[in-house]
Amino acid sequence: MKIIRLYTGADGESHFEDIDIPLEFGGKIGDLSKPQKATGVIFRETTDDYNYDWHNAPRKQYIIMLDAGVEIEVGDGTRRIINPGEILLAEDTTGRGHISRALNRKPRKSVFITLE
Repeated sequence: MKIIRLYTGADGESHFEDIDIPLEFGGKIGDLSKPQKATGVIFRETTDDYNYDWHNAPRKQYIIMLDAGVEIEVGDGTRRIINPGEILLAEDTTGRGHISRALNRKPRKSVFITLE
């Protein structure tokens, strides 16, 4: 399963990386990853005009987009759109961070699975 990782590089800037979560055969129920420890679940709604200037992830966490996407920009100007159904692993807890922007003036629902 492919997900998008957002992390802080040695240069103090946030970067993107596409990573694979390994899955193993689980029989009739489908392929499964190994369990990962989580510390909490947060449900979130943002408004259709939600834009958040430079900031860091407050903790290592998975973010699952449910019904609208978000545009993330990192220090070198690279922008990625995270669409509904996609998963972002936010790990850029240090450095300059990233910018988050609402897309298409749509409110967004997402789920955060905290890892620390």
